[in-house]
Amino acid sequence: MKQGTHLKAELILVSVTVLAGLGWIFSKEALAGLPPLFFMGARFLIAGFVLVLAGRRFFSGLAWHDVKKAILVGVVMGVAMAFWISGLDKASNLGVGAFITSLGVVLVPVFGRFIFKDHPPKSIWVALPVAILGLGFLALGNGVSYEVAQLLFLGSALTFALQFNLLSKLSTRIHVLVLTAIQLMVAGAFLLALSLFTESLPVSISIGVAGWFLASTLIATSLRFLLQTYGQSLTPTSHAAVIMNLEPVWTAFFAALWFSEAMSLFQLVGCGLIFLAMLISRWTQIRAIFTPS
Repeated sequence: MKQGTHLKAELILVSVTVLAGLGWIFSKEALAGLPPLFFMGARFLIAGFVLVLAGRRFFSGLAWHDVKKAILVGVVMGVAMAFWISGLDKASNLGVGAFITSLGVVLVPVFGRFIFKDHPPKSIWVALPVAILGLGFLALGNGVSYEVAQLLFLGSALTFALQFNLLSKLSTRIHVLVLTAIQLMVAGAFLLALSLFTESLPVSISIGVAGWFLASTLIATSLRFLLQTYGQSLTPTSHAAVIMNLEPVWTAFFAALWFSEAMSLFQLVGCGLIFLAMLISRWTQIRAIFTPS
């Protein structure tokens, strides 16, 4: 693969992490006027429909047994997003929440080991205690306790790790764009069903809230997934995996700019340790990048 193609792919994937970071800001603003589960359900349904329109030609010849697998993963994704959006609704610090959610990166191979009997690299067992230490520092930053939001973000990280394992284990012949669209729409329907029984819809929605909703749906979801799919097709998985670790960094940066958020020393150390654990867990991929072929 040409060097120029690599550079193009990496720039696209960096932009994907920027959009993901902005998505936290868009979503937090939209939650000022929308119930969290309804917001997330509607956002995912619309974003999934946009992807269907963008990739119509890939939907021909779908087999039902493949679709069933995608639906299962979509339900798990819905559970993960229910945790995440509930945490976001209650969060006092988006940067801290982003780093906790990113623990899913470290937990993916751990789930694979104990549920699917995989054999993760040794770097995972080095990364895990570093991540746990990081969580400990985050607890110290809140009077030796966790906010409810932080526990919800941790729940989302655990569920995201399970979802990723199911994606890799449930072999499918579905194109990645089609798979993403089905997951988004199934997760959206699941969240809307939860919302129907647990939330009350607002009588009216302001133009500002509607704008944030559209930004989170079209920019931070549909455009993000389209760019991510394209970028990953241009570069090795190892490169993409390392670049995607930037999402919590961008989230913390944008939250500091937009909401004037600041972290305590303990929170900074905790987030730093979690980011270090993410890099350690990706050590095999990082080494592959810098090792001459």
